[in-house]
Amino acid sequence: MLNLILYSDQIFPDCSAIDRRLVELLKAQGTGNRLAYVASGPEPDRYFFMNAQSYYDRSDLDLPLFFDLDEPHAEEEIAALFACDAIHLAGGHTCEFLERLKRGGMLERLRNWALAGGILVGVSAGAILMAPTIATDALFVGRKPEDITDGDALDLVQFEFFPHLSDEAAYLPALLRYSMHTARPIVACDDGDGIVVTGGRVECVGNPLWIYGGAVLAAGEIELHGLSVAHGL
Repeated sequence: MLNLILYSDQIFPDCSAIDRRLVELLKAQGTGNRLAYVASGPEPDRYFFMNAQSYYDRSDLDLPLFFDLDEPHAEEEIAALFACDAIHLAGGHTCEFLERLKRGGMLERLRNWALAGGILVGVSAGAILMAPTIATDALFVGRKPEDITDGDALDLVQFEFFPHLSDEAAYLPALLRYSMHTARPIVACDDGDGIVVTGGRVECVGNPLWIYGGAVLAAGEIELHGLSVAHGL
């Protein structure tokens, strides 16, 4: 059973409703409150890691483990990563993050861990990676999502994800155009909004936009496309 948390960004207290759902999922698992942090790229000063530690500390969650994909890891270190109660996929450059995961042989291992019920948390780039493709990330680097052919990612959800929607007015028209080129719904979130996948359901936290076939849909309409969606949490 999948247990996924997709944040557009982690802004306290704007994301408090998503944070509560994460705490609830951890309690339901009954194992503990230890998270591991998988960096999207080099962090020699651990600045973003320490920010994440402070963020989770507000919810009484512990983030002790930093995992650098650019470093070689013994099997016991990898085992320690997957022994944590949840794994946090950091924000950053999505394409480079994906390449690091592939290069380190971690993409499939993360996918299998999540499919087995492990709680996977993604923020921005980390959330985009949970989709079948990172194509939506193209908008952040001045490209068109419909031109991306090599963006295969974790493929854990039946939709594509786009964070930071309100940062630029051009994002929504571009996503509407792209939705005519993909058979999957696109979930677009402002910072403070997010998605929780658990119990076979997709829960909208805040007011994410569901984009499909050139139109913005209400969450309930997504049930027509094979997803069970709850809104208004």
